[in-house]
Amino acid sequence: MIAILSIKVKYVDAILRQDKRYEFRKAPFKKDVDEVLVYATKPISKIVCKFHVGKIIKDKPEKLWKNYGNLSGLTKKEFFTYFSGMGKGVAIEIIGVKKFSEPIDPKLIYPKFTPPQSWVYLPPVENLLKSHSGGKNDRNK
Repeated sequence: MIAILSIKVKYVDAILRQDKRYEFRKAPFKKDVDEVLVYATKPISKIVCKFHVGKIIKDKPEKLWKNYGNLSGLTKKEFFTYFSGMGKGVAIEIIGVKKFSEPIDPKLIYPKFTPPQSWVYLPPVENLLKSHSGGKNDRNK
């Protein structure tokens, strides 16, 4: 299954630089996701890259920070502000990032697309995006 995750531009940049090796979420995927399309929020508002999902770790925020904070692309303050009041969190391992040579405007493929607050699963027809090739700017081929 493929999911689209909305991620702020500064964190997308950290993913592309490979400074961010884990994406953190307050809740786990409800479906078995093996690939993620990264939707960069405004001002880009396009799908700019994809990655494979490695390990998915569910734990207390304190343990997630201790074990993966140095691979988070976040400051300690950003991390704990995000998880404020949460007893558990999720770390999604980012593997095999591939930057698309041309960002994808999802509205051209799926006219009713609205950016997800967290993530959205792609129906099988939209899985055609999976075959989109990145070209010369690909990373981690």
